[in-house]
Amino acid sequence: MSPVTAAHARTRLQVDERRQQLIELGLELFGHQTYDELSIDEIAKKAGISKGLLYHYFPSKRAFYVAAVQEAARQLLEETNVDESTAGPPPDMALARTALRGFLQWAHRRRVTFTFLLRGGVGTDPEVGAIVESTRRALLDRLLRRFGVTKEDPGTRLRLRGWLGFIEGATLDWVETQDLDLDAFCDLLVQMAGVILPNVLNPQAG
Repeated sequence: MSPVTAAHARTRLQVDERRQQLIELGLELFGHQTYDELSIDEIAKKAGISKGLLYHYFPSKRAFYVAAVQEAARQLLEETNVDESTAGPPPDMALARTALRGFLQWAHRRRVTFTFLLRGGVGTDPEVGAIVESTRRALLDRLLRRFGVTKEDPGTRLRLRGWLGFIEGATLDWVETQDLDLDAFCDLLVQMAGVILPNVLNPQAG
């Protein structure tokens, strides 16, 4: 690698690292204030940079917000992915516990990010809505693959989507109220999964 190429690579890395730092700040700020409440001047002040430099990384406040939503979605999908290589036949409650506990640990550790992703939004902004919806679909696709459900089985897909909606809503309430500790809440969800999933996957058996 030539000196010029190496210098360019270092500069690119510094730009990417700085952009990532700004996005992490955005997750924190937008998690506590609405889009309309938070001005671009306040964002720049919190970041310790000029407004002009902030615009160098993001052309508008909306672009900054969308980047934060995308990052929240990426973190959720990445940090809740479970190795299924040793899983038993579905519904495997040991795997369900592992997956749910990882999800709850992330939601608890990054509760501002989690709440921001699922409750945030710029009105009815279609791009933001599409990111949130694609995240839900990615989680649903994981379940469909794990349980061997084909796209030609819309009933099971819709039942799984409803179950995911329940998990999402219950976890949002839990991260805000902390009425149960993590293990107790995980036990509750696993217990419910043991009852619900067999009926979701094979309703005729009930």
